[in-house]
Amino acid sequence: MSAVEAKLAELGLTLPEVVPPLAAYQPAVRSGVYVYTAGQLPMVDGKLPVTGKVGAEVTPQEAKDLARTCALNALAAVKSVAGDLDRVARVVKVVGFVASAPDFTGQPAVLNGASELLGEVLGDKGVHARSAVGVAVLPLDAPVEVEIQVELTES
Repeated sequence: MSAVEAKLAELGLTLPEVVPPLAAYQPAVRSGVYVYTAGQLPMVDGKLPVTGKVGAEVTPQEAKDLARTCALNALAAVKSVAGDLDRVARVVKVVGFVASAPDFTGQPAVLNGASELLGEVLGDKGVHARSAVGVAVLPLDAPVEVEIQVELTES
């Protein structure tokens, strides 16, 4: 078990299976020392636990928890091409999309769910730049979607 997966276990979490793509793309690709994930939905056992717009059908706290699940799914996608999460040198960028009710402006707080998970699991390597974007709708009516870019160690 990698040190990162041991940290996940310490937090009571397990790395899920990679979520299969919904269309013509790969869950993650590697280019040199970088891994770019596709947008990860908060799928759990092949299903979305909640659907709808944040600020309407979905509370901000529920959405924050879902962003955490997205980040966990993104780490699984990274492992699928990196082989070992201990090779993560740092998370470079996180981009998050929040399906928002028209008057909802708390996208950054929702995306803190993903950012905080990456920090808990990876420590200083999990500190990153980030964008939090409100959108009208996401695939499958998901409330949140997260993609990450990570740098790997050379070896």
